[in-house]
Order: sequence, then structure tokens, then C-alpha cells
Amino acid sequence: MGPDAVAIIPGASVVNRSADTSYRFRQNSDFWYLTGFDHPGATAILSTLDGAPAYTLFVQPRDPAAEVWTGYRPGLEGATADYEADHSADCAALLEQLPGCIAGATRLYHAFGQRPDLDQKLVEIQDALRLQSRRGGHPAGQWIDPRSILHEMRLLKSEAELDLMRSAADISLEAHGEAARQIAPGRYEYEIEATLDYVFRRRGAWGAAYESIVAGGPNAAVLHYIANDQPLREGDMLLIDAGCEYRGYASDVTRTYPVGGRFRGPARELYDVVLTAQEAALQAAGPGTTLPALHDLTCRSLAQGMVDIGLLSGDVDELIQSEAHRRYYMHGTSHWLGLDVHDVGRYSDGEKARTLEPGMVFTIEPGLYIAKNDLEAPEAFRGLGVRIEDDVAVTAEGIENLTAAIPKSAEDMEAWVSEAP
Repeated sequence: MGPDAVAIIPGASVVNRSADTSYRFRQNSDFWYLTGFDHPGATAILSTLDGAPAYTLFVQPRDPAAEVWTGYRPGLEGATADYEADHSADCAALLEQLPGCIAGATRLYHAFGQRPDLDQKLVEIQDALRLQSRRGGHPAGQWIDPRSILHEMRLLKSEAELDLMRSAADISLEAHGEAARQIAPGRYEYEIEATLDYVFRRRGAWGAAYESIVAGGPNAAVLHYIANDQPLREGDMLLIDAGCEYRGYASDVTRTYPVGGRFRGPARELYDVVLTAQEAALQAAGPGTTLPALHDLTCRSLAQGMVDIGLLSGDVDELIQSEAHRRYYMHGTSHWLGLDVHDVGRYSDGEKARTLEPGMVFTIEPGLYIAKNDLEAPEAFRGLGVRIEDDVAVTAEGIENLTAAIPKSAEDMEAWVSEAP
């Protein structure tokens, strides 16, 4: 932050769901990363004024009557004793005390748009200081979004963070295994989703890291299908994109399963094309490469595979140049992963793609999706969708595939599903 600086980092509030019900509270990821404080209505003030770093937490005070209804609050005492704040204060007094908190700051770190009342108060304070310039008052000379620093910190995972992500991956292994054993013709997508949710919670995860995609048959060709309300049919494929959130850290896993225990005909051909592309990207990943380079490699492998099975025709270079492959592969191959499933951090330095470094975690998730009404596709491929996704941490030597233990060869997927009772 530099000297004479103050950062204001607001936490999340309870979000209304409907009428007098609310969504389960989930802390703002930036605030959670910095504080570990998992209660609503809090704000952190980080200061380098007076030449010394100081950390103040504004929190809800203890209130026995309120805690009967909504549970324990650490209060002002807990903010310092349990969360190591240097100072604590009532969150209701934040706006009143804010002028004193930022007095003398030459640099303010604040992300506009999260708390309108806080935005307005900070502007009022700065305007008042400008009017006092003749009496020695000076507003901050710089306003900086703290996420420019914070998100770069979050992008490079510590070993402790990687351990949490390994735990999330291990829970997802068990969840996908239990779900695979429930796959059978006549069952509904939501039954499989319920199995995933059950294992996530049973193993201590906060729940699903995102809305699980459980897409059978032609639903698998819908990238963000979340209705999860259709029956499974013999001979179809079932695409499951589901990961858990463990102590805030997400796993993001996709596997595609054969309903009835066997990949048949074009389904097996399509599956093998996607698996080959994913394994090629995994082989090429490591420090020094870039996500666009992995994407280009994936696209070339998929295009070649589509030509080989007759889904596309023509020269592979020309197909890629014309982007003909995007008809069936329309998304990117990778995204950052961490406290958010689509995690933070720059993807480029200016116009130059960012090189991968140890501590970065990202996904590799090629897929092919042929809509059931795509009349340009060979009829045998219509309504098929396959995606295979793993979570990859960059190491000094190469990569660690955090989700490598989750089976994905066609034979292993068939064996897993065949264990269904």
C-alpha cells in the first residue's frame, strides 16, 4: 500500500431471498482472504498512517437477544482476541468514525460500487477536505482500487491454500464416485445432484461451489444447463460439472458418464476426441507456458479429432483459421480457480499473455457440444455433449493435477457407472 495509506475493505451482508427469508450467508472472498471473519456487516480498515501498519475491524457487537435468533457473534472483543485485529469498533459507527480513520491519508484504497453509503461518505469527506485546504486540510491525492493488489495476492496460492484445494478435490472425488454409482436409466438428474450435495455436506464442505450441472442426453450440449429435472435414458451420456467449496476454496470438476454403463458408437468417438485434447493440454501445461497457448493446442487437437470422426471436414489449419471448430467448441479451455470458481487475477500483462508461475491454479476443460437441432452436423452426433475438466496447480517442476484421482478414461467411467445398485 505504501506509506500514509488507508484501505477500506467491506465484507458481505445477508442477502434477501424472498419475503422474509435470506440466502445462506457467504462472506465476500476478498474480505475472507484477508480476515477469516465469517460474519455479516463487517468492514476492515488497513492503515499505514503514522509509519506503522494497523488493522481495525468494524463488526456487529455482541447482542444476546439477537443471538438467540441468528447465532453467535464474536463482537468487538472477539474481533481482537480471535481475529487478531489491532482495534475493533461497532459497525454501526463506521460512517461516523470514517473521517478519523482516513485523516492524513495521501492514498486511499477503495473499490467503488460495493457499498453505496460508504462510497458517498468517502466522497463527502474528500470534498470537505478540499474546502478546508486554506486551513491545511488536504484530500487524498490518489484513489486506488485495492483489488489491483489483492487479486494478484490471491492468484498465487500458498501451500496452506493448496492444501485446502486438495481437500476440496478429495471431497469432489467421493461425490463424483457416489453420483456415478447412482446413474441408471429412469433416474432423474436431480437425484444425481442430490447425491453430490449430500457428499459435499457430509464431508464438511460448505456445499456446491457453483450451481451443479447434471445434464443428460441433449441437455449436455447446453453449456450452463442447471434445470437438472429430466430423466436419464439408456444409451445417453450424462455430463456432470460439479465441485464443492471447502473453507471458501472451490473445486471445479467435469466428467461425462455413460447412462447404462457403456459409451456407444458416436458417443465413444466424441468422448475419446475430448479426452485426447485434455491430456495433450495437461502434458503441455507448466511454468513458462500460457493459457492461450494451451487453448490453441486444445483447439488444434479437437479440430483434428473432429475431422477424424467426420464431424468436420477439411484441412485442420484452415478450419482453425476460419474458426469452424468454434461451432462445437465455443468456450475457453481454462480459467483461474481459488476462492471463486472463476477466480481473480490478471490473464495478461498489457497485450501479452501472462506466463504461468508456481502457485497459480487453473482448469483445463475442453468439450464438444452438438445441439440436437444442428442440421449441419451428422445426424449420429446430434444431441451429444462431452466435457472433461481437471484442476491444475502450477509447480516449480511442472504441474500437480489436483483432481487426477477422479477417473476419466472411457473404460474407468464405464466401470464406475456399472457399480450402480
